[in-house]
Formats: sequence, structure tokens, C-alpha cells
Amino acid sequence: MTEGGRKPSPSGRGLGEGVFAAERQAAGAAETRPFAGKVSLQDSLTPTLSRREREQATLLKLLTWLSPAFPTGGFAYSHGLEWAVEAGDVRNEAGLAAWLDDLLRHGAGRADAILLRHAHRAADLAALADLAELAAAAQPSRERQAETLGQGGAFALAAVVWGAPLLDALLAAGLPVPYPVAVGALAAAHGVAEDDAALGLLHAFTANAVSAAVRLVPLGQTAGLRVLAMLEPAVAQVADDTRTATLDDLGGACFRSDIAAMRHETQYTRLFRS
Repeated sequence: MTEGGRKPSPSGRGLGEGVFAAERQAAGAAETRPFAGKVSLQDSLTPTLSRREREQATLLKLLTWLSPAFPTGGFAYSHGLEWAVEAGDVRNEAGLAAWLDDLLRHGAGRADAILLRHAHRAADLAALADLAELAAAAQPSRERQAETLGQGGAFALAAVVWGAPLLDALLAAGLPVPYPVAVGALAAAHGVAEDDAALGLLHAFTANAVSAAVRLVPLGQTAGLRVLAMLEPAVAQVADDTRTATLDDLGGACFRSDIAAMRHETQYTRLFRS
């Protein structure tokens, strides 16, 4: 008999100690057992989301991708506005609103929305590559092409954080990556609705142009915000109008803006790259 009158177990261990030892042995076997599957840290930390939570998650991604803080270098491009200001085509708040309204409805805004929608629908790399080639070739000037390819390439590089198989393959193949094509492909890969992505791209395009004009005209911040508010109906209308547009609908009639982009290439004093 031991102290307290308790009889020792045959193994010489206490009653609880034997149970704990068995548990440790089982745990050790589980730790050393080989695992044939593949574990993703993200998958293990991502709970099952409700519809509302999924909508919030995709909205947050879209807001991040189209934020001025996203490293595409959009702040460096004026889309020809710098020459338009110097030439006197854009002198004030009203002139800026009219210029950008035309760009949205009849120029690059509408064309980029169409390109984004078709990139969102691209089923494979061949389709996306063909669309990217068309988007690059459709630019009316050297600087406009540099603007869309520069921002698109930077966007695709930054988007690696989230991953998009078709976009990553396009970038890896060394093919041109126009900006709206890159945004559309990434949005599709992460379940962002096509309509939301088109609306977001058009708003970001408008906001970037207004920001450039505030510095160039110059305009006050409040005047710039008034222009942005005035253009909200145009942004929404173009987003809706492009929903059923085909690639045959690509084109534009903003010839003065196209000329501005060409003249900017030889403008003597420049703050912007386009």
C-alpha cells in the first residue's frame, strides 16, 4: 500500500497520469501521420459567408482596386487635359463639366466601360489576350496607349496580392495589359458584379480627370467636387448603356480630346504624362 492507502497501478503510474499518457501518445501519432491533401491558410481562416457578407467583401475589393491609393500611377495622367487647359478649351468649372461629360458619353469613358465588360466575360486566356490586343490598338495616340498600358500593367502587378488566373497569365506571357481589361479580369475572378465594376471604373476615370483639372485650371476643391457631383448621372447612364454593347460598338467622337492627347506629346511645359 502507498501513502493514503491507495494501491499503485500495475504500470507504476497514477490513475490520471495513465489516461493523459494515452492521450499524448494518440496526439503524437496524429501529428506524424502524413497528409495527402493541400491546406490553404486563407481557406482555413475564411468562414462561410452570408450573401450580405459576400457582397460587402466584393465591394471592399472594388473600392480598394479603384482607390487613388492603389499603385497604378493614375495621378500622373491628365488624358490630354493639360493641353486642353493651355489651349483654352477648358477654362473653368462649366467648361470642365462639359469636356468630361463628352468624354464619358462619346469618348474613352464609354470605350473603357465596354472593354471592361468584355474582359469580365472572357472565358479563357485566348479571349482575354485578343481583347487586350484590340484595346491597345484602339488608342488614338502614343500617349493614350502609354496611359492605358502603364496603368494596366501596374494594376496587374499589384493585383497579384489577390490573384486572378487569366490576368496573371496575361502578364506572365508579356502581353499588353490595358487598364480596363485588367480591372475587368480581376473583378470577374473575385465575383465582383460586372455592373458594379463598370460603374466603379467610370467614376474613378472621372474623379482622376477632375483631380488633374483642379491642379491645372486651376479650380478650387469645392468646384472640383461640384463637377464630380454634376457628372454622376452621366456616369450612371454610360454604365447602363454599355451593358449590351458589343465590341463593334467601340469607337468615339471626341476628336478635340484626341487631338489634345496628340498635341500634349510636344507640349513645352508639362506636369503630366498624358
